[in-house]
Amino acid sequence: MFLGRKTSRIDARGPAPHSLLGAREVLFAVLLAIAAALCNAASPPRQSAPATAPTFYKNVLPILQQHCQSCHRAGEIAPMPLVTYAQTRRFAVQIKHNVTERVMPPWFADPCCGHFSNDPSLTAQEISTLAAWVDAGAPAGNPRDAPPPRHWATGWLIPKPDDIITMPAPVSLPATGDVEYTYEIVPTHFTKDKWVQLSEIRPSSRANVHHAVVYVRPPNSKWLAHAPIGVPFTASTLTDPQDQRDAKWTDADILLVYAPGSSPDNWPAGMAKFIPAGSDLVFQMHYITKRRAATDQASIGLVFAKQPPVQRVLTLQLTNDWFVIPPNDPDYRAEVHGTIPNDCLLLSFFPHMHLRGKQFEYNIIHPSGTPSGTMHDTVETLLRVHYNFYWQLSYRLAQPLFLKAGTELQAVGWFDNSKNNPHNPDSTVAVRWGDQTYDEMLVGFFDVAVPANIDKQHFFIRPSRVHGR
Repeated sequence: MFLGRKTSRIDARGPAPHSLLGAREVLFAVLLAIAAALCNAASPPRQSAPATAPTFYKNVLPILQQHCQSCHRAGEIAPMPLVTYAQTRRFAVQIKHNVTERVMPPWFADPCCGHFSNDPSLTAQEISTLAAWVDAGAPAGNPRDAPPPRHWATGWLIPKPDDIITMPAPVSLPATGDVEYTYEIVPTHFTKDKWVQLSEIRPSSRANVHHAVVYVRPPNSKWLAHAPIGVPFTASTLTDPQDQRDAKWTDADILLVYAPGSSPDNWPAGMAKFIPAGSDLVFQMHYITKRRAATDQASIGLVFAKQPPVQRVLTLQLTNDWFVIPPNDPDYRAEVHGTIPNDCLLLSFFPHMHLRGKQFEYNIIHPSGTPSGTMHDTVETLLRVHYNFYWQLSYRLAQPLFLKAGTELQAVGWFDNSKNNPHNPDSTVAVRWGDQTYDEMLVGFFDVAVPANIDKQHFFIRPSRVHGR
């Protein structure tokens, strides 16, 4: 289902298969190497700290707990934990460099536009505190000044899940070559409808995962009707032609998307995603090879709403899959737009491009009201992202935005296909839409809240036009 004119659309379908590189480990390692080269030391020299200097336990540890330890703790994606004084002091110089340069915590929204509830950025005062601590020799201070340790659910960023659903069969991955999109259908065995407040995807071999999307297949769905249950499959292993098409596109509800840098879903009180009783979860996995054979067996953790919500959350998308980026073009622009079919509350954004992506915008187009065309339309920018393929973040509005039926949304992407782009696979070729990272994509995912009794298919039914309007 599409909205808007032929060349501009909002999709009711789920995301097109797209490659999302699970490479935050690589980025962390590169950043640390750069910082070490610049600083030429792993920790500051020991010296007597001024009496007024910040200390680890009193001033630094609270900042780390709030902004850093979700990733920088044992078993998480960061290459080193920052929980104890000994662990942190070792990397003090690098910490100062990365926070003063605003490399960490990662955040790519331009401050020109919008305010976001999940912005992890440090304040100027927090940056000053960390820098002053390093300059003073990284003093420990008094352990009695430490805040209580922050408690994390083992193996999860969300609180302890109410249910964990795991792919029954591991997926075997080769050492080299491209890997076709892999699916696994997992029955939930839910005997009652479930409203999901929080969710998180956990691959078992994170380094091999480009992306993961978990879809909801209700019991009456004909999507992938003849596909096997509980074992991995790809489009090429399916024999039914409709199933083969279904492995490329779907209008099924998206429960959650996993990508480099993406955080778990955590919906406000009164909002949740819906899993009907008897549904299956369909894991769509895009894997990469890492020069050695591996296996992956992904799971999703679910925290259920304590009571039925007032609003249901739907994930929609703006997609442009017809662009052609010329060779050596450093600033190619592509866009897509469409109109909202019914009133809704805009909650968040998730932009997606590949290695040539450099900037992404979400806009509202306000028509001029004149019959002369769009030259006099005004543009309201909701989000502008300086795009980083290795940190594909979601951006959650601090204040949800009401969108009236008929509102025109626009997604715009800029691509750098020049040799000056260090991530460019090949600047000499024209680039089109494609699954692999050496291809490109322009997808603007966004989440909306609608009345709890409205599903995606009904949301896309436009009200009858009145008096020819």
